[in-house]
Amino acid sequence: MTEQHLVAVVALDGVVPFDLGTPTQILGTARDEHGHRKYRVQICSPGGRPVATESGYRVAPEHGLELIERADTVIVAGISFGGPVQDGTVDPLVAEALRDAHARGARVMSICTGAFVLAAAGLLDERPATTHWWWAERFQELFPQVKLDRDVLFVDDGDLLTSAGVGAGIDLCLHVVRTDFGSEVANRAARRSVVPPYREGGQAQYIERPLPRPADATLSATRAWAMQRLDAPLSLQEMAGHASMSVRTFTRRFREETGVSPARWLLQQRVDHARALLESTDLPVEVVARRSGLGTAAGLRQHLQNTIGVAPSAYRRTFRVVPEGTDGQAGTGV
Repeated sequence: MTEQHLVAVVALDGVVPFDLGTPTQILGTARDEHGHRKYRVQICSPGGRPVATESGYRVAPEHGLELIERADTVIVAGISFGGPVQDGTVDPLVAEALRDAHARGARVMSICTGAFVLAAAGLLDERPATTHWWWAERFQELFPQVKLDRDVLFVDDGDLLTSAGVGAGIDLCLHVVRTDFGSEVANRAARRSVVPPYREGGQAQYIERPLPRPADATLSATRAWAMQRLDAPLSLQEMAGHASMSVRTFTRRFREETGVSPARWLLQQRVDHARALLESTDLPVEVVARRSGLGTAAGLRQHLQNTIGVAPSAYRRTFRVVPEGTDGQAGTGV
């Protein structure tokens, strides 16, 4: 990967401004511990022409589609009108540029209804993907050959990544930062944008379900309490007791607030903590496993493999943050 990863964001007529700004905000502000930017994010359109947004104004990209030819990552922002969402067609020049980028090994992504553009270009045939739940039925009508998962926040299928709507684009971009440069850089980008640093891709989209009243959103203190005890056994009964609720009520409220079960949330926090320890310390893997509440090195290996598909030792070699003046030697791995 080059020192500054070039990201081309494709804007088409009907572009959703939020989706267009997400890569610029999240990827464009990702920095290492020395303040060096990790990505160079630029906007392009067919012919470099101004494009109409869904919000009643136009944006004027500085580049044409030739930007895609040299980009490391290509992101198609969501659109709310036009051929891809209307009849499943796309400008042949756009389709060709996206297919060529994918063929040469660039990472190709979409935010929200940008998945319609990728599908219209033929890139998602027989591949898993997602889009905004509101558009899911329309998407399946136009592109039945795509393996659409309408419930998840994002899908990472290696060289092709798609996200659900609006805020899920933030989750996908943070996931990309974390994959490219590790949790420390991703967490720093999240803090700059004042957003949660991690929501796993398999977490459910928030689909027409009632939101809890502010007075009912009472579990943040319990989550903070649990975060301070990741190295200890924590049962559902103990967490519910801390919140002064029955297990049934606690589980229901927890799902309303986070979108996942308490057990799944707790496991993800432990895996995230283990990743941070692997990145920032030389602790042996057995110690990392104990401190993160995953038990043994074998348990850590299994959960890390299930989550991101790599072993602890490989993860540490890739993302270890070595302080200046050290020799970079890490602890034992598995």
